[in-house]
Amino acid sequence: MKRLTVILLCIMAVTAWQCTKDERNLSLKESIERSAARINTAADAISVSKGFSILTVTDYGAKSDDNYGFRDSIDLEMIAGIYDFKPGEAKHHHHFFPLRLFEKTGESDKMIINMPEKLAFHPMHLHFCDRADSVLKNNFTIRAAGYHYYFTGLNNSDYRLEADFSLNSEDIGKMSMYSAWKQGFTGEYSKKFTFPEGYSVISSGSTGDTVKLIFALAEGGDILLKEALILTGKDFRHHERQYILSVGNVDMKKTSGIDSIQVFLNGVLQKKAAAKITDAEADDNPSICRRRDILLTFDDGTTAKLSDLLSPARKTLKLLHRSIGEMYFSKYIVDYIALSIYYNNHQ
Repeated sequence: MKRLTVILLCIMAVTAWQCTKDERNLSLKESIERSAARINTAADAISVSKGFSILTVTDYGAKSDDNYGFRDSIDLEMIAGIYDFKPGEAKHHHHFFPLRLFEKTGESDKMIINMPEKLAFHPMHLHFCDRADSVLKNNFTIRAAGYHYYFTGLNNSDYRLEADFSLNSEDIGKMSMYSAWKQGFTGEYSKKFTFPEGYSVISSGSTGDTVKLIFALAEGGDILLKEALILTGKDFRHHERQYILSVGNVDMKKTSGIDSIQVFLNGVLQKKAAAKITDAEADDNPSICRRRDILLTFDDGTTAKLSDLLSPARKTLKLLHRSIGEMYFSKYIVDYIALSIYYNNHQ
């Protein structure tokens, strides 16, 4: 048995080495086409997942803590426990949370929320509660292993969330967030949503005189697509200094002061290749997921637009780019529930 295991591990190692070797021997054109195909496959799998439905959920009529100016500090231990959706009868004085929506049914070092999926996928039904929904099955679960909510009247904030979600006891995704802001303008953030299919979407950034924004799509430890935008300036007048787009092992870099885009394959500059930005229109936050496009010219003289290579994935990438930036679900569902529990328990 041990011998068989060793043989299998050797075969797997050789296969992995051969795949890596084959990838490094591909031409620029072959590499970009292969990487684009992986991105299209990832986007197709993500777009039909329940995790995608959670990440992209919106209900713009729902209440927002921005409208009511919550300023408080809440840690996980203040709201830890197991809670089931069970709206109360008694009206409370808090105009934002007039009803107790959840009943504590057990102890836990996490915040575990059991609720009907209707309320998760349609936040309006959570924010404007109908007691008739209490008969629905609590088949959607939020498990928050990390939570910190700190906002002050000076727009200073510190926020952290680590939570996973399940529907009918089946894992549908994990959300990880961190942000810290001073006076609402200077700070940093990191956001990640991981799908059970093995894919993850990432957004991070830092602001100040230098602004750095990153968006990425990954499969396990492999980065399929990554954009990095660096802006410099003062008094909110920032200008693009460097734009880097990575599609698999192909990097395209545009730096201010250099007319052309440099193209790298496995870190090696491709002197015969050429690339040109062909934005549909000006954009303060240029992205291949939005209006940015790049025309590539390969060694053999043929050309290809990234928008064509990524055409099957373009709509999904646009939604992922917007949704990971907004993180609507964390704010309008997780935070709303956490604040509801906190204020109903600390009246």
